[in-house]
Amino acid sequence: MELSNEIILRPRFKFNVNEPNEDLLTLFEDSGKKQNNFIVTRVDDHVFIKIPKDKQHFWSPQLHLEINEDYDKKELSTIYGLFGPNPTVWTMFMFFHFVVAGFFIGFAIWAYVNWSLESSYAIQLFTTLLMVVIWFALYFSGRLGKKAGMSQMHELHHFMRDTLRSKDIHAI
Repeated sequence: MELSNEIILRPRFKFNVNEPNEDLLTLFEDSGKKQNNFIVTRVDDHVFIKIPKDKQHFWSPQLHLEINEDYDKKELSTIYGLFGPNPTVWTMFMFFHFVVAGFFIGFAIWAYVNWSLESSYAIQLFTTLLMVVIWFALYFSGRLGKKAGMSQMHELHHFMRDTLRSKDIHAI
């Protein structure tokens, strides 16, 4: 069963190119210095392309590229791309999901214990169901955030594509 791309909050892609990874990494570093529409940083085999602070909003995405060399053929590289929100936003979002899941489990256990003791468990059951509603609200707010950052996601992708095309590099 194949999942629809619609439910993925952090889209990924992968492709191979006919260039050594060090050349590609240097290409992205140099292109980041020649323009001011994006912030390009490199850490080892990773390139992070971000929107400048003055154009960012809460849901602004960033593009993380991991450029690995093919150890059998040094002239081939694989580019792994991941679109995602600012790491701080993503961490906060995951924290909220875990807190909601923890409360759900805790109140569900409390409701079960009260039920088995034949005590009142209405408040615990209500809170357990409320956690489900909050989880759906978090999920849909993430989807709305992805939609709000879609135009910037396209800008990041176009910058990556144009940078590769500047040296006539195409996916194989």
